[in-house]
Amino acid sequence: MLVLSYLFVLGLIPLLVEKDDAEVQWHAKNGLVWTAAWIAFWVVLTILGMIPVVNVLIGIIGCLLAPLVFVGALVIHILGMVKALNGERMRLPILSDYADRWQ
Repeated sequence: MLVLSYLFVLGLIPLLVEKDDAEVQWHAKNGLVWTAAWIAFWVVLTILGMIPVVNVLIGIIGCLLAPLVFVGALVIHILGMVKALNGERMRLPILSDYADRWQ
């Protein structure tokens, strides 16, 4: 269940199934907040890409940075899984604070 917590939308499974395990609940919430931030990031870039002047900048920079951003997000999710399996918590400064507030 800890691994599922960080597999993007599949994080809903541990959140709904393991209601008695506080550790699994924390990791599921953390993984879902990371996923929501990831989706919000791409939505903002898509909206900015629709503006003609910004489209040129995003097109040039996006082609170069999009693969790096994707790999970076993937690495963060994998590190979250590894830490969870080792009994640790990986905290991202702003995002994990939102997961802590989610009751």
